Amino acid sequence: RLNPPSTSSTSSSMLTRFGPSSVVAWHRAAAVARPLSARSSLWKKNPSFAPVEGGKRFLSTPQATEGSTTLVISKMTIDEWAEAFKKATIDLAKMDIHGISYLESAKRMRELLKTGLLRHTDLNNNPERFFLAHRLLARHAPQLGPGFWIRFTVHYNLCAGTVLGLGNEEQVKLLDEWQEQGMLGCFSLTEKLAGVNSGLVVNTRADWDAASQTFTLDSPDLGAYKNWISQGLVADKTVAVADLFIKGKSYGPHAFMMNLREDRKPVPGVILEDMGKKTVGNDLDNAAIGFQKVVLPKSALLNRFADIEGDEYVQKGKGMPVFHMIGQRLFTGRVAVAQAALEFRRGLFEGTKQYAERKKCWAPKGEPMLSNIPQLKAIFAENERKQAFLDEFVGKCEAELSNCLKNNKLPTIELVEAIAVAKVKAVEESIEITHRLQNEVGSYALMAGTGFEQKDFLTCCKFAEGDSRILMQKMARDRLRQVEKKPPTTPQAEWDEETKACVALGSKIAKDAKACGDKQQAWDDNWEGVYELAEIIMQKTISNYMAAK
Repeated sequence: RLNPPSTSSTSSSMLTRFGPSSVVAWHRAAAVARPLSARSSLWKKNPSFAPVEGGKRFLSTPQATEGSTTLVISKMTIDEWAEAFKKATIDLAKMDIHGISYLESAKRMRELLKTGLLRHTDLNNNPERFFLAHRLLARHAPQLGPGFWIRFTVHYNLCAGTVLGLGNEEQVKLLDEWQEQGMLGCFSLTEKLAGVNSGLVVNTRADWDAASQTFTLDSPDLGAYKNWISQGLVADKTVAVADLFIKGKSYGPHAFMMNLREDRKPVPGVILEDMGKKTVGNDLDNAAIGFQKVVLPKSALLNRFADIEGDEYVQKGKGMPVFHMIGQRLFTGRVAVAQAALEFRRGLFEGTKQYAERKKCWAPKGEPMLSNIPQLKAIFAENERKQAFLDEFVGKCEAELSNCLKNNKLPTIELVEAIAVAKVKAVEESIEITHRLQNEVGSYALMAGTGFEQKDFLTCCKFAEGDSRILMQKMARDRLRQVEKKPPTTPQAEWDEETKACVALGSKIAKDAKACGDKQQAWDDNWEGVYELAEIIMQKTISNYMAAK
């Protein structure tokens, strides 16, 4: 259902339990690894895993000795690094996505991981490399579809990225072990009864047992099974997001690191189900994951910002709940998804234009090229103009976010809002304009290998990192709340388009709610106005952000 400006408190919805800012920061709340006790001796034996503490972050990178691969990679310019990454991924273009198994695809991911070209810690140390790697892989998407790109970002951003965001010093150390051994991770958040249109709802439980100093991870029913977990059938590690209970009291969603497999088999109590064949991306495994009384050690909780001390819950960041601290994973993911949508669109248009410039058409006089047909000529020009603008907009978001990551700073409100808009606009505009291209270019769009058969890559982008509809609802809801708390005091004739639309929609919802006695129903009945307001907000956000220095 649509989320109204104000909702009653419920036990399952983060929106109503923790407020709208929790949802902005959340969607990604988790972290990764496996029980630390099994690896504690590694750190003493191998000093190359020693971390470097930077501010409140822990940056673990193997020691770079003279002539070592690590040192060579660390000294590369961005152009040299890009060429090395392209060479390391050149075999991806040769993949037969209709015949390759997800096991073979995962093997290629493991091999890429072990090259060390992109360290897990590059997300903080070298975010330019992190984003560039995503763009380079997305360029293969018109031929390969979404499978490998999703596999890559799930591991690096959702899984390892959350360790960097929430893990303590020892937990971050484990990332080097994963890299050297080619261990893959997945991110277990979404549940069967809480899909992309549900906001954040977590019914998986993690109950603390003081006597044994352990957590019991459990899916109380089928609806609490984790759902559509990319890389879930092959991953060695997972991040399980569960509602933490201590002495029967819920403390909300927290992230738990755990082994998903040991000796190539699911750990006891873990149930894995294949989601089945998809329209695209069948080289990627997607799993439903259930937990049946899985016992985790205390060290499974990613505890940089919250922990259990003396059998009591302790929040380490004053006034800052755990789920607020993972926002940068959400933001990096949205920028990466926006750029992936733009790269897919770029590749599709480039390939189609190359074909159209070679395809002759009959005419009473001469043989004009297909690219000169008025409607095609117009859409090529339109796309070139619009894509250039979005490239600049999303590029600015990336540059400012990269600066925040490298300097361990939280993004400004303006940047947070711009990133949300960038994700929505890049994806939705790409869906719309590629669909129009498909219907203008004739039978070429029906042929395998043209890229049009992989258009559901953009559907995956729409769902990822906050569904477009959910993000737009939040934009409208937040603006309505602002006006409700602080109505405009200037004369109505001076109101801008956003203020006029906001006041009109707020009045309409209030009137309908009074008539029907149900604020949620009134919000739902005005869904078109909600999205119209969001569109106005997005245009204003883009204008203001691009105008700012």
